[in-house]
Formats: sequence, C-alpha cells, structure tokens
Amino acid sequence: MSETTLPQGRQKALDEFISNLDLLNTLADQNRQRLIILLGAHLNTGLTVTELTSHMSLSQPAVSHHLKILRQAGLVSTTHEGLNHRYHLTVNDALDQVGHLLNTIRNSNNSAQQTKE
Repeated sequence: MSETTLPQGRQKALDEFISNLDLLNTLADQNRQRLIILLGAHLNTGLTVTELTSHMSLSQPAVSHHLKILRQAGLVSTTHEGLNHRYHLTVNDALDQVGHLLNTIRNSNNSAQQTKE
C-alpha cells in the first residue's frame, strides 16, 4: 500500500497521532482504564498495590506491571509510606496531550471543510 501526500493540516493531525501513540496505547488497555478509575476515586489518599489488587481480577504482579506502564506514561505517581508505595492519579499532562490531539484533528477537519466550500 503506497502512502499519499496529505494536505498540511491533515499531515499535522497524523503527526500528532504518531507522537501520542504511546499514551493512546497505554489508555487503550481495559485493565489500565480500571486502575485509572480506581485511583481517580481515591485522589486524596492514593492506593497501594494490595488495595488495587483487591478490586481487580488480576494478580499482584500483573497490577504492578500495569502501574509501571501508567507511571511511565505520566498517568500515575508514587509516594512512599514505610515499605509501601501509594499510587496517585496524575493525568493533567496526559489530558493536555489528548486535548491538543483532538484540537489538531478538529482544526484539520475545519480547514478541510472550508476548502470544500
């Protein structure tokens, strides 16, 4: 399949998708979505892996693996409480990235619509 040249606005939208692939792939997983929702319900206190595992049908190592991916994507941070780590939701930067992507797509579509008129 050969690639065609896209108008500048559409190319910018495609470039935004490509630059956000890691974040989008992170958000696409249902287990990580559930962890985000659980952590969102405990914004002030955060949750430990043990607490999160009790709400999931996953093993503790699997929950830890998903938390690592969320942390690498900037969606989760940790604080230390003795030997335990408390995980906290920190989605502001990710929301800004997704918002920027959506605005780029909207602008691309608006430009294409105006060109047709």
